[in-house]
Amino acid sequence: MIVYCLLTEVTAVVLTLRPYPVAVDRRTALILVALLVLGVLQSETGRRVERIRRRVSGTPHINMTSVWTFAGVLLLPPLLLWVLVCGLYAHLAIRSWYRLQRVPASRTISNAAIILLSCYAAQAVLRVSGLSDIRSTLGHSWAGTFAVAAAGATFFVVNALLVLPARREIGRTPEALFGTWSDNGLEVATLCLGALNALALATLPGLVVLVLPPLLLLHRTVLVKQLEVAAHRDEKTGLYNTNGWHSLAERTLATASRQHSTFGLLMLDLDHFKQVNDTYGHLPGDAVLRAVAEAIIAAVRGRGDAVGRFGGEEFVVLLPGIAHPDIGAAAERIRRAISALTVPVGQLSITGLSVSIGMAIYPTAGTSLQRLLDAADTALYHAKATGRNKVVHVADLV
Repeated sequence: MIVYCLLTEVTAVVLTLRPYPVAVDRRTALILVALLVLGVLQSETGRRVERIRRRVSGTPHINMTSVWTFAGVLLLPPLLLWVLVCGLYAHLAIRSWYRLQRVPASRTISNAAIILLSCYAAQAVLRVSGLSDIRSTLGHSWAGTFAVAAAGATFFVVNALLVLPARREIGRTPEALFGTWSDNGLEVATLCLGALNALALATLPGLVVLVLPPLLLLHRTVLVKQLEVAAHRDEKTGLYNTNGWHSLAERTLATASRQHSTFGLLMLDLDHFKQVNDTYGHLPGDAVLRAVAEAIIAAVRGRGDAVGRFGGEEFVVLLPGIAHPDIGAAAERIRRAISALTVPVGQLSITGLSVSIGMAIYPTAGTSLQRLLDAADTALYHAKATGRNKVVHVADLV
């Protein structure tokens, strides 16, 4: 990951310093100043919102800089585009992210380099279409429109792909890899605003300030959505908390009842977890919980399955549309995955973990969510009472 980040940074510098046939005139320099000033103003105005978004974000973080950087793609030569990106990201790092330990300086530099490469890729698409900037598109009607749209799409795709190898942890689901539909919708929205910014600066520069009010409102709206999501997540593991999981399970129950389909529940409890806390301490215990959560997520099917933490060392899994043979296979995958875990704790490693699992299927085990949970819990208790580290289906107890 470090080698990849260094390569992207060196590539960005080399591409920035390559000869470019367009001279920097006074108007272009003023456009750079306008984009920098407006970007800093927007960042300062939304600084508190950005900090909170960073703290609660559990997926790839989408910031609002594309409004200004994509406008720079359509208006500035590479050297001035480099100044714009570096200026915006330096300001964000110093004013919005400096207190957040998850955003070290090296990460900010890597992010800026990837944004620059995305900008240069978008500019290359624009030049391939025979156009140099947005001013040259004005006389080409639909051809110019398609060229700008293609540049924006290139920026979006290249940025999404380049950032993956630069991440310390790469998720296993599309949401963990590329963010949610809302996150990507935000990026598309900022690119659209960036194109309108460039058009305003190329024709009626005074209109560019009109983008600030809707941009600030969009920023705050995105924060509200992130806080709503965070309210349904367990802080230690990132899984659904009790309220979030119950809400999702009730919707699944209503759908299954309406469509006459099935779904399964798994209740899981780590065996002898108190010994882990007593032996290693609570912080290593939290590390074990996170590792177990990741192991469960990796072991489920991923299409609609929902994993929650009910507190302590107890977890619950929702498996929509699953039949009797398949739920046992899913539970066994989880049990084996947890048994194989090795959790590093300083210079030591925690191994030998195990889990007891109780299973229940709708509607066989019950037609209400509470009945299903009670049934799965009964099966879990039986697994605990008969030796632990096993899977028990409630149907086997009848």
